[in-house]
Amino acid sequence: MTDMSQNEQPQRLRSLLTGGVAACRSLLHRRRPQPPLRGLPREAGQDAASRPGGATSLWRMRTTVPDEPGRLAALCGALAREDVDIVSLQTFPLGPAPVPDCESESGDGGRTDTPVHREQALDEFVLRAPAALEATDLTRTVDGAGGSRTRVERADAHDLEDAPTRALRLAARTARDTAELPLALRQLLGRCTVRSVPPVSPFSGVPSPLDVPPEGSCEETVLRLPDPAGGVIVVERPQLPFTPAEFARAAALVELDRVVGAGVRVPRSADRLTLPDGLPVTVRRADTGDLDAALSMHERCSRTTLDRRYHGPVSEADRYLRHLLSPRFGRTLAAWTASGRLVALGHLLWDGDESEIALLVEDDWQHRGIGGELLCRLVGLAREAGSADVYAVTQASNTAMVAAMRRLGLPLDHQVEDGTLVITARLAGTGEAAPTGTATGTDTARAAGTDAGTEPGTAAERQLSGPRHG
Repeated sequence: MTDMSQNEQPQRLRSLLTGGVAACRSLLHRRRPQPPLRGLPREAGQDAASRPGGATSLWRMRTTVPDEPGRLAALCGALAREDVDIVSLQTFPLGPAPVPDCESESGDGGRTDTPVHREQALDEFVLRAPAALEATDLTRTVDGAGGSRTRVERADAHDLEDAPTRALRLAARTARDTAELPLALRQLLGRCTVRSVPPVSPFSGVPSPLDVPPEGSCEETVLRLPDPAGGVIVVERPQLPFTPAEFARAAALVELDRVVGAGVRVPRSADRLTLPDGLPVTVRRADTGDLDAALSMHERCSRTTLDRRYHGPVSEADRYLRHLLSPRFGRTLAAWTASGRLVALGHLLWDGDESEIALLVEDDWQHRGIGGELLCRLVGLAREAGSADVYAVTQASNTAMVAAMRRLGLPLDHQVEDGTLVITARLAGTGEAAPTGTATGTDTARAAGTDAGTEPGTAAERQLSGPRHG
């Protein structure tokens, strides 16, 4: 995936410069007022913002076109006639593709049914369109100008960032924090699902059947890349096939994670807090290096606390906790006493557009505000990661967890089935997260405590076996 100015093939660029300048004014002169396009009524050529109620919307659009002179100019002209401003444009060479409905001449002057192979290109636009235009209108316009397999979706301010800047920013984030790799892949590739499949299931102990070559594989809508931390990274985008350029960029980002040290880059900045009862605790990120401390905390927890947390007996806790503490599957916050004892864990597990929250607080430290503090910080991390929702899966009788979720002040959805309660908090459109401290969340502890958390295996198991409510 490259910028048009750098990678547009010569014949398409010559056509754009010689025959499409007038039609592409929205692309070339979007910084100044637009005159009416030649040959069009003034109403059709006016800038959308100059009309009454000239509100606009941002859209992201992809369409496939034959890589021939004049094709891109035709698309730009069709969009200009609808007062659509092309904010940015990138092109992906796709190589030759068969055109099955096209007949070609045979060597003896006759006709043959052999499909013709033509060079194809995928053009990706960020568009600013009049608010009255819907996705179907844009699709109809582009398809009428020669586009095919067009996909249109809403865009936001992040889509205005140029591709090189975005790639560098995502690389820097990944280099600082290994937990950023799945999020960086999603932002790099657009709306997709990223799953990290471990080499051995932490739940069943069965080895993963996935096996990919060292360079990875690209199969239309599925990318598979060797995970530097072990296992396989699977990226799926059912509605839109990946291009060779996208596969190369994803592979480069994963390679960066390997080179700088997979699984060992977790920020260690910490926040020192004072609980409502005056006791100090320190909150920081945790990873598999904290496994021994987490196991010790497990041993100090009562059977009631563990049953409420895990919905039943916990066997092979070391393997289970190693999976939960892995930065590849999410982020974990830990609360430590002044003496250096781990007393609480909060997990944020990636699950597509959602994130799961799970908490465990040692018995002697329950009802002191630690659970609520971790919960608020995890919600802040989910919001920073772009999650639309966060949810907790717990027992319907766990009133402490229900109360803590309510204290978030977010719209909640409750689903109950066979004594299991799923509480979903909506993050989209609810404003910014609470003020954050240096490491992981709010500056002061809240008086919102919870004595147990949620089942840990839901999001983690879904990465191996399927959707939550399937």
